[in-house]
Amino acid sequence: MLIFLYGEDSYSSRQKLNEIIAKYKAKHKTGFNFRVIDFAEKDLNELKMAAESSPMFKEKKLLILEDSFAKKADWQKELSSYLKKGNIVKDTETTLVFYEKQLPDRRTELFKFLAAKPNVSQEFKKIEGAKLENWIKKTVEKNNAGIEPDAVQMLAVYVGGNLWQMANEINKLIAFCGEGKNIDGKDVEELVAMKTEVNIFDTVDALAARDRKKVFRLLHRHLEEGENEIYLMSMFVRQFRNLLIIKDLEEKGISHYEMPGRTGLHPFVIRKTFAQTKNFSLEGLKKIYAKLLDLDLSIKSGRISALAALDTLVMFI
Repeated sequence: MLIFLYGEDSYSSRQKLNEIIAKYKAKHKTGFNFRVIDFAEKDLNELKMAAESSPMFKEKKLLILEDSFAKKADWQKELSSYLKKGNIVKDTETTLVFYEKQLPDRRTELFKFLAAKPNVSQEFKKIEGAKLENWIKKTVEKNNAGIEPDAVQMLAVYVGGNLWQMANEINKLIAFCGEGKNIDGKDVEELVAMKTEVNIFDTVDALAARDRKKVFRLLHRHLEEGENEIYLMSMFVRQFRNLLIIKDLEEKGISHYEMPGRTGLHPFVIRKTFAQTKNFSLEGLKKIYAKLLDLDLSIKSGRISALAALDTLVMFI
């Protein structure tokens, strides 16, 4: 049996992986037939030895295989060939779980094989908007706490779709408020530092001013705070898409008071983004957005690193 877990929402995919592992360990107590192989450090022989060895104590085997797409294309093809030719995928006594923390290149032979039926594949897309707010409410409720609607909206804007940080911030807020008190907007304002989706406005302002020294300083700060390059790149794509949408509406004579209803964006994001549109022309934004999409595709196809893409973006604008 083969299971494929992947996507931008690594928090949810990791939770799903943990559920699979917990269910297996509850049934197979020895743990001798459970193995995690990180292909960022191991080679294909590790999988072959683990898959082809006889299970101990007549238990089923569970093999967790991480970062297959971190390898080069030739290696991925070799892995695909091994999986196709052997009986490992059809073996009912062995479960292979391929786990990717990010979104792999869908065009590769390996991705097409792993995502094809009868394999079980699940993509974990980054959540936002109403889905994110609903996730926040449910997570708070699971922890036997309450939260006011304004606090939910503020958390969604301040933290964004990074569920790892969101879960951490929710835990801090619950501990801060104490038993019997709902989390409100004042608590969020006091305790939760604005994350990338708010701080990114400062970086875009610096980009608009062509202040490259400040941009690089701000990017360095983001990286020091644990935000990875791919996530930062996705935030730039998102913000310049918002700028393009709002600039287009602005030129059509739509006031920024009407924009939340037309775009679905939070009023806070509208206000901040509307103020930035004066620094860009509509044609200029179209060129920047096209460049961002090209860089994003180059990252996902492995033609350029995310860090190099950020450098290219700064020099392009």
